[in-house]
This record gives sequence, C-alpha cells and structure tokens, in this order.
Amino acid sequence: MSGFIVKQPGLLSLLHDRGRYGAHKLGLTTGGPLDFVAFDWANRLLANDANATCLEVGFGGLLLEAQVDTSFVLTGASAPCKLNGDAIKQWQTRDIQAGDQLEIGFASAGTRIYLGVSGGFDIAPSFGSSSTVLREKIGGLRGDKLQAGDHLPCAAAKQSQHYCLDQADRPGYGDEARLRVVGGYQQAAFDPIQQWRFYNSEYRLTDRCDRMGFRLEGENVHSDMVGMLSEGICLGAIQIPADGQPIVLMNDRQTIGGYPKIGSVIALDCARLAQLSPGSRVQFESISIEQAHNIHCLAQSRFLRCTPQPCRA
Repeated sequence: MSGFIVKQPGLLSLLHDRGRYGAHKLGLTTGGPLDFVAFDWANRLLANDANATCLEVGFGGLLLEAQVDTSFVLTGASAPCKLNGDAIKQWQTRDIQAGDQLEIGFASAGTRIYLGVSGGFDIAPSFGSSSTVLREKIGGLRGDKLQAGDHLPCAAAKQSQHYCLDQADRPGYGDEARLRVVGGYQQAAFDPIQQWRFYNSEYRLTDRCDRMGFRLEGENVHSDMVGMLSEGICLGAIQIPADGQPIVLMNDRQTIGGYPKIGSVIALDCARLAQLSPGSRVQFESISIEQAHNIHCLAQSRFLRCTPQPCRA
C-alpha cells in the first residue's frame, strides 16, 4: 500500500481517529481530535467511516508528497493551502495524484487543521485506537508526532463526485468564546462568591496550553476543599489548583487528578476552545445537564441534516 511521504512535518502533526475509549482502567487517556467537529466533517465530506483516521495539523507548516492517486479534504482552521504550488480551498474535496505536493501553511484563524483522505489513513490500532498520545507513546506512528521522511499509508480511492460545505455551515474561528459549563458535585465546595467570580470574569488563554489542558489566567477562584483524593477526570473538567487559576482538561488529560473541579465544559465547546490561540478571551456560562443534553442532540441533528453540496474538483 502506498500513501504520502512527509517532507515537512509542521509544528505538531498527529494521526487520530475518534479516540481511545474504555482504556482508562489501564491508565490510558482518550486522545482523539481536539476539534471533533472539523474532524467529523473531513470524514463526512469524503463519505468515510466516522472513525476513519485523519491527520490533525497543529498550527500548520506541513508539506506532503503523494505516492498514490486518491481524494482528500482540508477542514478546521483557516490556512493557506496549496497543491503543486496552486492555492486550493478548504472544506472541499478534490483529487491528488502520485507525485503531487500538498502544502498547508500556518493558520490565520483557528489552530488545528484536519486532513482527511478517501478511506482514511491505514494505521494499525493500539489499544483499540489509532489516536496518537505523545505522553503515553502510543498510537499513530511510533506514538510520536510526524517527522520528515515518515510514510502515511492509505489506499488509492478517488471520489466519483466531489463535495464541499457551504460557508454558512462551516464553524467560525475567532479569538474569544463563551464556554458552557455543567456544574459537578464539587461545585458546592466553592462558596457563592467564588462561583459568581468564576462565571462573571473574563479569562485569557496562556501560552501553557496543550493537548492535556488549557491553562487560563484571570480572577482567582478558591474552594474549601483540602486534601482531596485523586479521582477520574472527564473531558472538559475545570480544575482549580492552589493558585486559583482554572485549567480546562482536554483530550490527552491524565486519567485521575486531585484538584477540586468546579464543573465541566461541554464537549462542543471544548472543540471551540481547542481552536483558540494564546491570548484569546473566554467566559464561562453555567447550564444544566438537561440543557447540555439538548445542545448535544441539536448539534448532532444539524450535522446529520446538513447536506454537503456537489462541487467541481
């Protein structure tokens, strides 16, 4: 099987399927795409299986050479993209032939670009998933980010019809976000003043943001909890360490932790958070678990009802 040769690996390019579920008991985190919305659209536009492996390109700077005739699509953050030196559009499938070069420049809006190919990249699963987790050295290629000279295997599988997503249906990427939060059982450890401060303050992303967690800076928030035992952590959990500065835990989070948690950002907003760059502004909004359920169901319904449009290659 042929595929693509990595000429320039970019800043942080990682292979991912939807994630590694059911392995927390082994101490393995979930992984998977930080922006699952853009990831899902890459596979949808190519008519791939929803769990097909794509490439998450953090911040850009990737150059690939094709060794196979196939179709591909680029979704997620806005970045200058070129095929054999000619500018191409994102959110639109197109063909690539053996010998062609695909270049993804540096993101101008958003931070993560997703490259999907017809049928997905052919990556053997580790513990049930192809997702790369650098800390655990599993998934992807060698459990590591892409390096120059790496080979990304995939089959020859061109689309007979090319599709694109209307501009109005694409996610927008900016420099601020309102993150909806479901309170957890430890929320009671934060008195009403601390909760008011948390939900009525503006925070900024620091430069200490990675796939494990996004550290914020702003108003200090403190709880009454002392010496709590470590416990399991979900996606979006908002830890409040001793310095009072929130940390939103992301896909590559540790499986257990001992800081008090005021609540959890819903998955849809974790995807939005993942596309923000350091210095971006965020605010938190409290919602009920029933509201979170409705938001998720409506978003899934919109995704399924939204029909990609035929377009020229």
